[in-house]
Amino acid sequence: MTLNITPADRSAFLCLARQAIHGHLTHGSRPRLEGGIASERLGAFVSLHIRGELRGCIGHPYADLPLGEVIVRCAVSAASEDPRFPPLTLAELQAANIEISVLGPIEPVGDVEEIEVGRHGLIVADGYCKGLLLPQVATERGWDRETFLAHTCLKAGLRRDAWLTGAQLFRFEAEVFAEQPAAS
Repeated sequence: MTLNITPADRSAFLCLARQAIHGHLTHGSRPRLEGGIASERLGAFVSLHIRGELRGCIGHPYADLPLGEVIVRCAVSAASEDPRFPPLTLAELQAANIEISVLGPIEPVGDVEEIEVGRHGLIVADGYCKGLLLPQVATERGWDRETFLAHTCLKAGLRRDAWLTGAQLFRFEAEVFAEQPAAS
């Protein structure tokens, strides 16, 4: 998958995400980035890490809004609305490392052999239950395909083997880029 995100685009998106969080925390305005790939309708996730530990991650997987808007919304939500963490503070923002995953098309999986660990992210859906894991999660945790499938099912609130008993599977690729880790 090639989204044609240039190094300049990557820097601009990371700066946009940081400015959006800073603006939210200081009651400033939300920045905007338009034109080029920022105006293309793409899904994305913004993840925040402090000293290598996850501190927030929120995404919008659907390609229905301009990427620049998605990044701003997800950055603010990752800092303030991830239910696993308290809202990020301004002091924490200084130590935070921002990672952005821009998603390619979401496609149904006909055979689990089509899923490549490290290349594909997964979505499992069964009724109102849905779970999504980004491609880098399986790699970072050293999971094989079956473990990745099981954890995606668990994230959806389903049984580990729901992918074997009728849950729908979807895959996607993502272009992932991050700031350099903040000094400790």
